Amino acid sequence: MNPHVNLRTKLMTHSFNYPFLIITTTLFLSSIISTDEAFPSIPTTFHVAKPPSDDLKPIRREVYGEGKIFDITHRYTQDMPVWESSEGVKPFLRLTTSMKNQSLSNSSEMKLSVHTGTHLDAPGHFHDKYYDSGFDSDSLDLQVLNGLALLVDVPRDKNITAEVMKSLHIPKGVRRVLFRTLNTDR
Repeated sequence: MNPHVNLRTKLMTHSFNYPFLIITTTLFLSSIISTDEAFPSIPTTFHVAKPPSDDLKPIRREVYGEGKIFDITHRYTQDMPVWESSEGVKPFLRLTTSMKNQSLSNSSEMKLSVHTGTHLDAPGHFHDKYYDSGFDSDSLDLQVLNGLALLVDVPRDKNITAEVMKSLHIPKGVRRVLFRTLNTDR
């Protein structure tokens, strides 16, 4: 057989060894997944070096890229503050399919307000014309949202009003401001 026959020809003549392809693909994927930083602590079905332990816990990092990126998001919990509610989020996450019930994967569903936790208001949040025109959060320029930012401590007993903004003495020309508020402390 000609060694230069392409894969399509092999598939068409049914002379291709499918189990070999599956094993090769699995081994290739395992080498990628086991070294991928996106999954540093999650054992995969391909990883056989050590069995998963009962004390497996995800790594929660706040600093990435040697201090170039800071994750300022808060983890969602049932008692976290919610806009215009003193009761918190309440149950907001449910498992819709579970591997424990012979499903092929675990799949969850979240239901909560877009103003829950660490969030960014869309341009249409306060401007009805922008809302009607479809200016959602995904219409924002990510270059404007990423970069150096000024971190400002807001008095914990006040909302962010025009008066409070004046008292913060934010220098002219600052492009990004992060507000540390009472919710930041929770």
